[in-house]
Amino acid sequence: MPQSGKGESDESPAAHPTRRLAHHPRRAVRDVLQEIAELTGADVEQDHYGSGEVVERVEHRVADLLGKEAAVLMPSGTMAQQIALRIWCERAGRQRVAFHPTCHLEIHERNAYRELHGLTSHLLGSEERLFTVEDLEAIPEPVAAILFELPQREIGGHLPAWDDLVEMTGWARERGIALHMDGARLWETKPFYAREYAEIAALFDSVYVSFYKILGGIAGAALAGPKDLIETARVWQRRHGGNLIHMYPLARSAELGLDRHLPRMADYHAKAVEIASLLAALPGVSVSPDPPHTNMMHVFFAGDRERLIAAAARVAEVHDLEVFTSLRATEVPGIWRWELTVGESALEFTSDEIRTLFEGLLDDAGI
Repeated sequence: MPQSGKGESDESPAAHPTRRLAHHPRRAVRDVLQEIAELTGADVEQDHYGSGEVVERVEHRVADLLGKEAAVLMPSGTMAQQIALRIWCERAGRQRVAFHPTCHLEIHERNAYRELHGLTSHLLGSEERLFTVEDLEAIPEPVAAILFELPQREIGGHLPAWDDLVEMTGWARERGIALHMDGARLWETKPFYAREYAEIAALFDSVYVSFYKILGGIAGAALAGPKDLIETARVWQRRHGGNLIHMYPLARSAELGLDRHLPRMADYHAKAVEIASLLAALPGVSVSPDPPHTNMMHVFFAGDRERLIAAAARVAEVHDLEVFTSLRATEVPGIWRWELTVGESALEFTSDEIRTLFEGLLDDAGI
């Protein structure tokens, strides 16, 4: 279904239910910090402006996972991606890049790529679908780099078929265009592609990955690529003010997230497929993609938003369970969108429990 980013509701069914269906279980700050402390050896020393074993270890780990020469730990993906694109543009001698209309740089960063780095953009395809090789061929003027987001978050976590991805990246390489991956959710793509991360990343010159999304880290990201690119990226990190005096909390949190969640990506995806099948069978409900390509999906409800929000509030109150806390409007009147990311939390629920939960919620909402 067509979707719109407008109409986010601020309503929440409960302050902090103990359980929730999406993401991972909530954890108290003290518990997070205590775990990091308990799993960090007494001999581990603080890093100093990114120099030190605790940071360098996670950088090497990410580089190895992605099959790249080097990686640098950064405080945010926003910083990492702007830096990567600036470097590719400077090397190409042109300031234009291409990406999807719902790219994070376009809709969430207040035009920072333009205001801070003087870059311009060409938007590929339309908001409602993945771009294609035909969209690449329609670029009106040369670009320095093309950004691919895997998966495409704002349209429900869609991924291009492997052969299509190979065709598009091959098209760019033949023309000397740099390829950068927004891999904020790259970790979640392995079940769909049935390939190692390094094989997926090999299609790209540079890759950004997040440590706080499905990995559940405190914050932070990494940019990986050729050694000379990463050395230049470190200079720009300092210019951005992102070379913090100590990064060890982010580094240790990232390592723990890699240890805990990477082995479970297939479980999260399988559960997402199960949930999607259950929800799509209910009246007034549809999901996209169907089945989900990763462990995330968009769930669409036909009905009255206020009644749906109120029904979710009663679920939270009666069952101490958070379902959705907001619904977004779509381009279709009366259709509302919920973005569902499946993590550890959903694994504790059986199919019967999920079916019963939503049957009751929809009945309460008059659907």
